[in-house]
Amino acid sequence: MGDRKQDDKGISFFERYLTIWVILCMIAGVLIGKYLPDIPSFLGKFEYAQVSIPIAILIWLMIYPMMMKVDFASVRYIGKNPKGLYVTWITNWLIKPFTMYAIATFFFFVVFKAWIPPDLAKDYLAGAILLGAAPCTAMVFVWSYLTKGNAAYTVVQVATNDLIILLAYTPIVALLLGISGIRIPWPTLVLSVLLFVVVPLAGGILTRFLVIRSRGSAYFHQTFLPKFRHITIAGLLLTLIIIFSFQGDVILNNPWHIFLIAIPLSVQTVFIFFLAYLVSKKLKLPHSVAAPAGMIGASNFFELAVAVAIALFGSTSPVALATIVGVLVEVPVMLALVKIANRTKHWFFRERELEV
Repeated sequence: MGDRKQDDKGISFFERYLTIWVILCMIAGVLIGKYLPDIPSFLGKFEYAQVSIPIAILIWLMIYPMMMKVDFASVRYIGKNPKGLYVTWITNWLIKPFTMYAIATFFFFVVFKAWIPPDLAKDYLAGAILLGAAPCTAMVFVWSYLTKGNAAYTVVQVATNDLIILLAYTPIVALLLGISGIRIPWPTLVLSVLLFVVVPLAGGILTRFLVIRSRGSAYFHQTFLPKFRHITIAGLLLTLIIIFSFQGDVILNNPWHIFLIAIPLSVQTVFIFFLAYLVSKKLKLPHSVAAPAGMIGASNFFELAVAVAIALFGSTSPVALATIVGVLVEVPVMLALVKIANRTKHWFFRERELEV
């Protein structure tokens, strides 16, 4: 019962049942695309450089509040107790993108060869790559809270991760897509990262600074930030409805593909969590650092992945569909990992927690 109360306090009603909302959005979007095709046709007219302007606006509504949560001033503590940070960085940037590529390739081109045509498999692989190269930023705070993680240390992990995204995401994605035989225009990839990372990141930093300076830290965290929580979820759900309205034909022609895509994404999530979690145990890190380290690597910045998929391949592409499946499986798999982390706390040494 204690764990249930902890869970209920840390994750909102909409976040807890996000998978259900995604399924409902999928149904609504497919029905709109089939029976009200004029709606996606009208929305499709508002594009610039293959980017849907309505979807871009909704994605900014999702990402901007997340960026306000990150305290980049915490980076100055980077030199204190760096082991947990090393685990996070190495897992997220030197291991995770490449294991996602390997696992997705194995499933899409070997295990599911009889059910997924090669062209679609390549598109689904591209979506998996975009997810694998984008470690989580916002939901990590929820997962850290649910596992009683060291809040201050988690902030440092997330803040440094967001800074690395600016430099590492573009070349890693370009490398893995190139290996997969998928040609992408570098300028479009760079532009998508600028639009969906740099711009909301700069806006979030500026907003955080101005609000805290004028109204104080307590007002910012207790009053200002909560105002955006439902805006983020609403932006996500509306984005999904629009994308699914564009994806109606793909889904209706390949309904089982959603389930098939979910399998390698779930395998990757579980594998990366245990890799970071057990390495942290080996390094004798406290549970309050090990659990968030595992969660950051396991979960994905799916908002960024969806945004880049749309920018590079269009909102009607199966690549975008694959990234949306990442949203579908994220919450249930991560909640299961939270329970595992809480039940294995005794694996870790009862030593003084790290301080930041």
